[in-house]
Amino acid sequence: MSGRLIPAAAMVIVASLAGAPQAAAPQTGESGEKLIKGSDCSSCHAVDREVVGPAFSAIAKRYAGQADAIDKLAAKIREGGSGMTPHPDLTDAQRREMVKWILSQTGTAEPVQVASSYTLKDGTIVNLDFPVYADGAGPKVTKEVFHGYQLFNSYCYRCHGTDATGGQLAPDLRRSLSSGMKRQEFLSVVAAGRAEKGMPSWAGFLSGDDIVHIYQYVKGRSLDLVPSGRPPSTQD
Repeated sequence: MSGRLIPAAAMVIVASLAGAPQAAAPQTGESGEKLIKGSDCSSCHAVDREVVGPAFSAIAKRYAGQADAIDKLAAKIREGGSGMTPHPDLTDAQRREMVKWILSQTGTAEPVQVASSYTLKDGTIVNLDFPVYADGAGPKVTKEVFHGYQLFNSYCYRCHGTDATGGQLAPDLRRSLSSGMKRQEFLSVVAAGRAEKGMPSWAGFLSGDDIVHIYQYVKGRSLDLVPSGRPPSTQD
C-alpha cells in the first residue's frame, strides 16, 4: 500500500466504529439473487454498470469458461480484499449460490466515460466522468453533487470537517484527491473502510450511488468548482 493511500484512507469516518450501521445477515436457503439483494453487495455493484466495484455482467464475462470460477469467487466473497468487504458470516453454500447468480448475468457493462470538461481558475482544463453543474456552466450543481454535499455534511464532517475542509481526526479529502488519489481508491475505501484507522465500512448503509455522489461532491470541492457552504442547486 502506498504512503499516499494510507493517510487518504480515513475518509467518511464517524467518531467510533460502533456508529456504523450493519447490514442484516442473509437467511439460509435463499436464492443467489435474493442473498445478494439482502446483503451489502448492491452498495458496490450493479448488474450492468460499474459503481464502486465492477458490474456483475463484467465479472461474469471475465470468469466465463473457467472451471474453478465458483470456487475463486466464493473465496473472494468470504475473504474480501482489494477494497472489498469480507463476508465470513455467510455459509459456503450461500456464497456459492450468490456466485452462480453473478455468473449468469449477461450483457455489456457500460464504461465510465468523460462527461464534462471544465476550465479551472488557473486556466487548467480538467475532464470529469460526471457533470458538476446542472446547466453546464453553473453555478447550480446537479442533484447528484448536491446529494453528495448533504451526505458529507450529515456523516463525514465529524472527522473530515464541514464542507470537506479537513478535521482533527481525519485528513482534508480535497487535498487527498488533488494530490493523486483516484476515483476507484476513494470509492473502495469508503465502501470497505479502514479498521486500523478507526474507519468502518459504509457498504450496506450507504448505497453505491450514495458513495459515488459523495465522491463527486468532494472532487468538485477539490477543484474549487463547488463552493463552501450549501451550494446552489436545482432544488433552490
